[in-house]
Amino acid sequence: MSVPVSVEPSAEQPRRRGLQTLRTQAAAVPRAWLPGAVGYACLLIGLIDIACAVFPRLRYTRVHLWAGQLPGGTTSLAAAGTLMVGVLLVLLAHALRRRKRRAWRAVCVLLPIGATLHLLRWHQFGQAAISLVLLAVMLVHRREFYAKADPRTRWRALANLVVLGTLSVLLGLLIVSARFKAEVGDPSLFQRLEHVVYGLFGFEGPIGYGNDRVSWFVAYSLGALGLVTASTTAYLALRPEKPEPELTPEDEVKVRELLQRHGQRDSLGYFALRRDKSVLFSPSGKAAISYRVVSGVMLASGDPVGDYEAWPGAIKVFMAEARAHAWVPAVMGCSELGGEIWTREADLDALELGDEAIVDTSVFSLSGRAMRNVRQMVKRIERNGYSCKVRRVSELTLEEKRQVADAAARWRGTDTERGFSMALGRFGDAADDDCVVVTAHKAPEEGEPEGPPGSDLKAVLHFVPWGPDGISLELMRRDREADPGLNELLIVAALQQVSALGVKRVSLNFAMFRSALARGERIGAGPVLRAWRGLLVFLSRWFQIESLYKFNAKFQPEWEPRFLVYPQTRDLPRIGFAAMQAEAFITLGMPRFGRKRQRQGLMPETVTVDKAA
Repeated sequence: MSVPVSVEPSAEQPRRRGLQTLRTQAAAVPRAWLPGAVGYACLLIGLIDIACAVFPRLRYTRVHLWAGQLPGGTTSLAAAGTLMVGVLLVLLAHALRRRKRRAWRAVCVLLPIGATLHLLRWHQFGQAAISLVLLAVMLVHRREFYAKADPRTRWRALANLVVLGTLSVLLGLLIVSARFKAEVGDPSLFQRLEHVVYGLFGFEGPIGYGNDRVSWFVAYSLGALGLVTASTTAYLALRPEKPEPELTPEDEVKVRELLQRHGQRDSLGYFALRRDKSVLFSPSGKAAISYRVVSGVMLASGDPVGDYEAWPGAIKVFMAEARAHAWVPAVMGCSELGGEIWTREADLDALELGDEAIVDTSVFSLSGRAMRNVRQMVKRIERNGYSCKVRRVSELTLEEKRQVADAAARWRGTDTERGFSMALGRFGDAADDDCVVVTAHKAPEEGEPEGPPGSDLKAVLHFVPWGPDGISLELMRRDREADPGLNELLIVAALQQVSALGVKRVSLNFAMFRSALARGERIGAGPVLRAWRGLLVFLSRWFQIESLYKFNAKFQPEWEPRFLVYPQTRDLPRIGFAAMQAEAFITLGMPRFGRKRQRQGLMPETVTVDKAA
């Protein structure tokens, strides 16, 4: 019978386990500097290779001696190949900095090619060895390049053909225009351009060279540029097309169920139903985050939809998706509670973006000195024959819906629909019957004949549901030729009559940097705050910052702060640029032909703005 003997672990074993844990943790920590260093190195090498190929005299300078120690150094025999490698390295530099897996694979192919080109030269084994060493480094650190490809459409192939084709023509023109001693004659600019175009397609142009080596160099270089342009364009055109951000019918049903149970928490929750957004759900399915990817930024808006106890799970899914694609995560317009959870769960930072104006309909009144200007303006415009109707969208006929949508698009004044974070992007959809619409109409004057149906419509407000007893403004548009004060009439009519629809709270416009404007005009404001307010007033000439704040303040609302959540301060310019693209203040990319433009508008013209402005 054997007796079990307990062996006391030695003091060395816990120490070894601790060291192993530290090594594991150190290996798990990503090297944030490595992708950027590789990307900038590829960009620098590519530019040097292109310069040395275009301007052969650089081979006798120190720049050429430096480039000769890098992968893809140019020579007279391998100039065409190294020119192609240089162009590809320049194209891949940005993707490498973003940790893209496909870019890493392409670089791993280019480095052996660069090593082979070095071996074609005499006494260039050292440069080939450097190429292989760099290849080994890329293979060792392959886990640093894990990001998936971004969603794209085949319009990128046309954009690549135009941009890279133009670049190839310019580079080819520089190559042909270089003053080689062996060049025969003095060709005109048109002849040089003709020679470049022929060379890009692999044909011999009208310019002759007295030296075969120079002639081959020009022909191979132009052919390499044409090959790069054709191959990259073909790749983008033939690869499987990625779907654009969209809210699938199944996801929309799930989000609506979450809004029915928890929609009263956030006034921006209904805007998660925009159909040009994607949505991610928490593992339990009790919370969801809608987002769109713009210029490498993963933009969410408002708070997560659903039970706030499930928000951390949805945030973890959101951050995992951002890390998988190396996107910059950002949230626009979240509440204070949402900002606290985002910063705690995702290790992000928050910046106060502005304030949302919320009015309690049970206490709103036009009486009192503070409402004197609004009261007078409303009475004056009512005497001019204007009246308002407050209804649910379900109460409108199909013809009335069409009239409102057409009028809103006509008053927009631009072909671009704007809005992302605080706009719905549609009007009159059957799924949005609970929305509230406020229309302003003008009766014809005495002796004036009645116009066609819908001609009396002069302004419209559109509110989306905010839980069972609230609405949130998403569209505010009016006829530019209407009398001043029509905006005030619309708001007052909504605040006075929506209580009959069971609405107790109304969310109006969003005022950017309201607290800075309010504090900056008070007595005792410091010089920094006054300077900041002055800058905001100056920018209000184009972005309606101050005018929108003053318009909202007329109705004595309660101000609820909204925040921007972001990873690091250096990401703010990129996030701001992406946000302006999402809101359609900046439009980039190729036009989308064959698609019908939506009738409903989102962007107002003067102070008649939606909250996204």
